[in-house]
Amino acid sequence: MKKIIVYVRKDGRDRVEEALKGLRYTVSLVQDIYEIVVYTPEENLDDLVGRLRDVLDLQHDENMIEVSTPDFVVSSLLLHAEQEEGRKEEKTPVEELIDSVKGYAELDLEKVALTSIAGLIALSGLFLDNPVIIIGAMLLSPIIGPIYGFAIYTALGMIRESLKCLGVLSALLLGVFLLSVMATFLIGSAMPLALTDEITSRLVANPIYTLVAVLLGFVAVLAFNRGTSEVIAGVAIASAIIPPTVVAGLVLVLQPMSLVSSALLVAGQIAGLITGALVAVTLQKIEPRETRDRTVARRHLRWSVTLIVLLFALLLGITWLMWR
Repeated sequence: MKKIIVYVRKDGRDRVEEALKGLRYTVSLVQDIYEIVVYTPEENLDDLVGRLRDVLDLQHDENMIEVSTPDFVVSSLLLHAEQEEGRKEEKTPVEELIDSVKGYAELDLEKVALTSIAGLIALSGLFLDNPVIIIGAMLLSPIIGPIYGFAIYTALGMIRESLKCLGVLSALLLGVFLLSVMATFLIGSAMPLALTDEITSRLVANPIYTLVAVLLGFVAVLAFNRGTSEVIAGVAIASAIIPPTVVAGLVLVLQPMSLVSSALLVAGQIAGLITGALVAVTLQKIEPRETRDRTVARRHLRWSVTLIVLLFALLLGITWLMWR
């Protein structure tokens, strides 16, 4: 259940009430601004917000739409409304999606620290040949953020923000790679290091890994968009990309001839995850509300999907040839 409060000037009240026709709502006047409160099932939220935005002139500072989630609402009318709309597909409003990805296009110390620590823990798990430690490290990594942000911004045609998300993703993975190189060099200077089974399993560029990455990207973005915890959805993403990146760093020190195959595995995982994420937002029909913005967004999404699919196919082909 969602609570919507519409603040509107006197000259726009009639249009708002027309948009709310058929719904129960309350109206109060506060300092020359009308406050209209309506409760609606969550399945109706996206459609209702769209109707309100169509009639509300948001160029005036006084006009505003506020959406919140009450702890609970006791109302037989709302209970009947929820039962009637129970079969309707739930769609997250565009405004909520934009708000959910705001911080993913910015590189900050917290993201770098968490990703670096996750990389170091994964490094220790790889050398100890302990998959539990490797998976446990993924709980710290915020790597899903830039991938999810890129997919959402691309679907909405926000090109600058989507490119910034790719930049953040690249910076985080480059940091993990360099840290892995330095840590391996320092540890190797103090004690002999050997390639464990967990490491060698990530030296072979198997095309199945790339295909699995597509499924992981799709499922993680779909789950995250449905309200699943970022930590839970992010473990799948991080486990697919952080350990191979760490392996690419350590083999640069211990076995340089394997760098090409390990780097190819990392590139394939990244391309697969992004491909799956773009497929998810495309199937969910995430797009701007304005017709003009929608046209730009669709064109941007088509180009992005085309480029990433071509890259994905190229990497998959190279991986297949090397694997054979």
